[in-house]
Amino acid sequence: MKLTFILPAIGKKPGKKYIGTWKMEPLTIAQLQALTPPEIETELFDDRVELIDYETQTDLVCITVETYTAKRSYRIAARFRERGIPVVMGGYHATLCPEEAELYCDSVIVGNAETVWAQMLQDVRQGTLKRRYSGETAEYDIQPDKRIFKGKPYLPVSLVETGRGCIHHCEFCSISQFYCSRYYARSHELILDDLRRSEHKYTFLVDDNLVADRRNALRLFEEITPLKKKWAGQGTLTIGRDPALLKAMKQSGCEVILIGFESLNKENLQQMNKSFNYALGERDELVQRVHDAGIGIYATFVFGYDNDDEQTIEDALRFAQKHKFYTAAFNHLLPFPNTALYDRLKAENRLIYDKWWLAEGYNYGELAFHPKRISAERLSQCCRDARKEFSGTKTVLSRGFASLGRTSPLLWGLFWGMNLRIGGEVDQKMHVPIGENLDELPK
Repeated sequence: MKLTFILPAIGKKPGKKYIGTWKMEPLTIAQLQALTPPEIETELFDDRVELIDYETQTDLVCITVETYTAKRSYRIAARFRERGIPVVMGGYHATLCPEEAELYCDSVIVGNAETVWAQMLQDVRQGTLKRRYSGETAEYDIQPDKRIFKGKPYLPVSLVETGRGCIHHCEFCSISQFYCSRYYARSHELILDDLRRSEHKYTFLVDDNLVADRRNALRLFEEITPLKKKWAGQGTLTIGRDPALLKAMKQSGCEVILIGFESLNKENLQQMNKSFNYALGERDELVQRVHDAGIGIYATFVFGYDNDDEQTIEDALRFAQKHKFYTAAFNHLLPFPNTALYDRLKAENRLIYDKWWLAEGYNYGELAFHPKRISAERLSQCCRDARKEFSGTKTVLSRGFASLGRTSPLLWGLFWGMNLRIGGEVDQKMHVPIGENLDELPK
């Protein structure tokens, strides 16, 4: 038996190369590979870095679907199903929209695959593949098998999973919906073993909120410290209130932490159910404490909530420039399906597309709904302008020299390479047609 894994890309402009700064190893595929018995032959086509061989001889195609890649996923599936090859889909989008996914494939895995993968493969062998498998969130006590990535041109960064889910209820977040606002910590023994196996200098600790469980996080950082790894992860600004936690993070090798500021506006934060981010009077001080601990910040902002206008975007840009963040993202809001945000905007009749991820003519960087205080087109342009200015040469130089005083020399080269490249790709990424023109050789 042979199994073909496929990771779809978002899309690209006709005749242009696929644009993707963050081409990291798809950890989900390595996890599924580890669950697959050794007697089953496997292969991986990563749509972001190579062409898919639609004529490959295989018995089953497995596609990991995200909302941005749904249209592309469904088109890939159709090509294989035309040959009579069954297609199984899983991932966040397939879990949030199983009825939709079932229209385009032979079987859908809802939830995490660990508890149902073996049964699904057995059913394929016996010709009794079910329309749907419901996976549970269980102890994921296996190590990902990354040998399937051999020869792929991924970034030299190892991905190590430390937990799944998040305890918060942010209105726009598909992760909290997927995990019902619960956090599931991974075994420290497995994390440490995974880190020891790492082939790269840098590690990204895959966790939507690494500090969701403070006691667990502190213990993990203490255990990581002797390994002398350099790592980045995701957390919240509340770490600035915890000197012991900051110290343990830095000692364990933390160089950069991604913090979702999302908005500087109190009413917006309240509307998105992110009141824990208020900070208000102490926000600048908390940022300074993180920087003083020797940890750079990857700041993310999202615009489109009801109190947003050109000024709130400008305020966020100036805030990011003031603190000379390691890098920052200025994104427009996207209503992901089956989130509270999507349901609210639909009830308010503000959706431009009922299903933007499938809509013909929808392009990357465009809004899928009508904001209240600014037009959809203007908000998209303002986000683009903020990205462009923050990645301009003058700002990058200022941020780069600040980074020299915060992070390890190992991160300096990464800083310049990442930030200068992002600046060059801002306009290339705008208006990329979702799901289009990926079955041709790049020019």
